[in-house]
Amino acid sequence: MRRCSRTGCLNPAVATLTYAYAESTAVVGPLATYSEPHSYDLCEEHALRLTVPRGWEVVRHDGEFALPEPTVDDLTALAEAVREAGRVDRPIEPPDPGMGFRRGHLRVLPDPVND
Repeated sequence: MRRCSRTGCLNPAVATLTYAYAESTAVVGPLATYSEPHSYDLCEEHALRLTVPRGWEVVRHDGEFALPEPTVDDLTALAEAVREAGRVDRPIEPPDPGMGFRRGHLRVLPDPVND
């Protein structure tokens, strides 16, 4: 579940705010499927109370804002990840000490002093 982007707000996000700078417009619509770098997730309170600078326009979604329901794809992916992590027959490859090894996004490199 994504949280509101406003500092200090812990409420769940139900809307996405996007700015169209060329048109001096702020667009508040339903929560986007994916979090984008140049948009902001907002809770219902902040989505409804948003104000913009003088001369700007706010385009707001007409319907109600609601929490998104999990999709079958989300639940299936989660179940498969849990099933894969719990397999006891999963092969574990030992790292090649000369090449370092990856763990997630980090890489462990051999100590250059001992080479």
